[in-house]
Amino acid sequence: MANPPSKTESLDVTGYGFSQDDLPELDHGPLDLRTWFKFERTAQAEGPGAGFDLEIGSGKGTFLVQQAGLEPEVDFLGVEWSKKFWRLAADRARRHGLGNVRLLWADATVFVRNYVADEALRRVHIYFPDPWPKARHNKRRSVQAPFLRELHRVLQPGGEIRLATDHADYFQWMQEHAAQVEDLFERRPFERPASAGEGELVGTNFERKYIREGREFQAMILVKRDPGR
Repeated sequence: MANPPSKTESLDVTGYGFSQDDLPELDHGPLDLRTWFKFERTAQAEGPGAGFDLEIGSGKGTFLVQQAGLEPEVDFLGVEWSKKFWRLAADRARRHGLGNVRLLWADATVFVRNYVADEALRRVHIYFPDPWPKARHNKRRSVQAPFLRELHRVLQPGGEIRLATDHADYFQWMQEHAAQVEDLFERRPFERPASAGEGELVGTNFERKYIREGREFQAMILVKRDPGR
């Protein structure tokens, strides 16, 4: 008798979850994100506050589901490397009927570098990324000066990178790498998203776990500088 499908295998990501295997060849060039990921809105967003946000490391999709419900005029794409979490997040967005949320299972650095056009994004959210605490693994950290430069390219004028972590050493690392691109970004204090609950900084699944463990959080916003100033 065949084994019953696991919980994650039984999740339905239809229409909401996309895989790196769905992407064209690396030399394809930038994608029209709204068209490629089949967002329900027209390809040309309209209205005050309309935009396109990217979350790197979306986990189980807690932030996306909460924030997207409050900002229906914004489209959100979450990129997650864990296939298990990607499936959970895509199924969650589907069950909530969020036409402005899509999930991609892929390497975020590769995706941004090869498929995101110049000035395509309003905000990039990076919340509680893997700290890779061992020194020999630090090079795997997502927040590094070269990648911040790449994010600068894909952000609209005045666009933001929002960063949060529970790991003190990683936050120090973030500050050091942000300082290397201070000609491109202005650092500002973090502002809690409207979807964060009482006592929460962002409201992700990992954060809620870390709150119970008594961890301290640190965060900041990097705002793309106006090249004319």
